[in-house]
Amino acid sequence: MRRYLLLLCCCCLSFMLQAQTRTVSVPKDQPPYLQYPIVPSFPLTLPDGHIITKNDLKKNVKTIVFVFSVDCDHCKHLTEEVLKNIDKFKKTQILMVTPFQPEQMKVYYNNYNIKNYPNIIMASEPTRQIMYFYNLHYFPGLFIYDKKQQFVKGFEGTVKLDELQEYLN
Repeated sequence: MRRYLLLLCCCCLSFMLQAQTRTVSVPKDQPPYLQYPIVPSFPLTLPDGHIITKNDLKKNVKTIVFVFSVDCDHCKHLTEEVLKNIDKFKKTQILMVTPFQPEQMKVYYNNYNIKNYPNIIMASEPTRQIMYFYNLHYFPGLFIYDKKQQFVKGFEGTVKLDELQEYLN
């Protein structure tokens, strides 16, 4: 009887040790934005030098995170298209983030008069964490989040505004 009790104790102890060392496995083949499907919380530098995070964004509003390069022709074209059609985005906040330095971002900001568009926030994230988070290989990157800041859809490279609108209505 003691042998069975000892065997039972060893089995229980082994099971308990295994249970304590188990970890939740996250699929390693998915980029971080799919593993953590919320608006990322990296510190972002605004054109005036202030630092913000996702906590400073409007709540209960759909969000587009538009990752762009200051010298990308596709990004410039998409910026122009968004600005021409800004009325289509009046219920959406657009967070334009560049991995370039704040000084370079300011030139882009001023060139497109972004200050005239209250639903657009432009920021610099020069540590390039944003690039790794979205596993971005091509500019621009557009990532749509719902009113609860949950990921909905992502696009990499050239995208048409009609495609974006499908996920914003």
